Amino acid sequence: MFENIDTSLIDWSRAQFALTAMYHWLFVPLTLGLAMIMGLMETFYVVTGKEFWKRTAKFWMKLFGINFAVGVATGLILEFEFGTNWSNYSWFVGDIFGAPLAIEGILAFFMEATFIAVMFFGWNKVSKRFHLASTWPTGIGATLSAWWILVANAWMQYPVGMAFNPETVRNEMVDFAAVALSPMAVAKFFHTVLSGWVLGAVFVVGVSCWYLLRKREIEFAKASIKVAAVFGLAASLIVAWTGDISGVQVAKVQPMKMAAAEGLQEGGNGMPFTVVGDIKIPKMLSILATHDIDGYVPGINNLLEGGYQTPEGTIALSAQEKIERGQKAIAALDAFRKAQKEGNKEAASVARRTLDENVAYFGYGYIKDPAHLVPPVGLTFWSFRIMVGLGGYFILFFIVVLVLSRKDKLKDAGWLQKLALWTIPLGYIAGQAGWVVAEVGRQPWAIQDMLPVGAAISKLQTSSVQITFFIFLILFTIMLIAEINIMVKAIKKGPEAIKGE
Repeated sequence: MFENIDTSLIDWSRAQFALTAMYHWLFVPLTLGLAMIMGLMETFYVVTGKEFWKRTAKFWMKLFGINFAVGVATGLILEFEFGTNWSNYSWFVGDIFGAPLAIEGILAFFMEATFIAVMFFGWNKVSKRFHLASTWPTGIGATLSAWWILVANAWMQYPVGMAFNPETVRNEMVDFAAVALSPMAVAKFFHTVLSGWVLGAVFVVGVSCWYLLRKREIEFAKASIKVAAVFGLAASLIVAWTGDISGVQVAKVQPMKMAAAEGLQEGGNGMPFTVVGDIKIPKMLSILATHDIDGYVPGINNLLEGGYQTPEGTIALSAQEKIERGQKAIAALDAFRKAQKEGNKEAASVARRTLDENVAYFGYGYIKDPAHLVPPVGLTFWSFRIMVGLGGYFILFFIVVLVLSRKDKLKDAGWLQKLALWTIPLGYIAGQAGWVVAEVGRQPWAIQDMLPVGAAISKLQTSSVQITFFIFLILFTIMLIAEINIMVKAIKKGPEAIKGE
């Protein structure tokens, strides 16, 4: 089947999924960030009893609700695409990949759906503490939802806790804890979710600065900025720390992604980190990748040619050797299934032994050219620098905001108020750049080393995927425009519109 698949079908299937994922990620991070900030503000209301904090919490909660509704719609479509466009993927690893998604739907999403109605409509119907006990589970539910989705994604980056069953030609879960708590999953969860917290803080500071520019709701804006800036600074610092942890994980289990993110053709010991062009920080790449100033970091050519010593002390195979072992695994699988069908136990045993020896390289058997193992270097390289550069900018931004806020000079700093507005789109750009690094950087793999994208898709008419791509593009764009318009109208009305509610 895979021999007959048109490469354009692969490209269009990938493009459609990327489109849906990128639109979805426009809504998710703001949901995660606003959920925490509105929870903090309602907590202040319950603790202090001041109506000011209730009105503040209700305003940000309203914007949360608008964004949440649109995010759900794109998320559902994204999950359906695994069955429609990636049926081979779903068959091959559905027993593993489906588990965290099922838990996300049954536990996390159910938790959100249960408490969100009380959060929005229970202000005058339940006690303050009961309402607060509904607001926090709504945010926690959204965070748990992200946890299980990121567990699934992390498993695609670093497949663990499974065994290949040649009789069903499927990978089956043998260790749920290894899947749910893998180092990649933990690092990815904190790095991704906290980046959403950063965006939420940037959004609150930016919108509040708009009120300062308009000389409206000064006390509301100043209070919101203080809460969001403290929250955002803490989140930004933790994001930088988890990014360091993620870098070590990527260097260990996805060295080609690390090489592409650095644009590193030839590796070595004590490698410098390229900022841009010829600007390099000596030894920094080795420190980031291995936590050793003289640690060895392989480049693209080293990974293709092999021959270097891995951190485990073994000698790395060349790309061609991995491809040959992958082809042996595929041939052994065919021989095993044929022997099983014929009832030849001895031949089946020999084939099974060969398969077990080479199954770690199974996915490489579908790779036609070692050069196909290199992801788009330019896109990965610059996306990584945009992500890291903006991460550093956010830390500096929150520090400046807090300093001026503490000195009560923020309301007169028009330059910073305008900068805060322009910082909002930068928060979205940083998040998108991070996902480009994560997903483009691991190409050509749908599952790292196990299943390439070309072997994961459904056999569809290319025209069908093209048509649905443009349908989704139009629908998602309309939804985005509608959301922005609704949010802008709510912001223009301001928190004063909340008084009578």
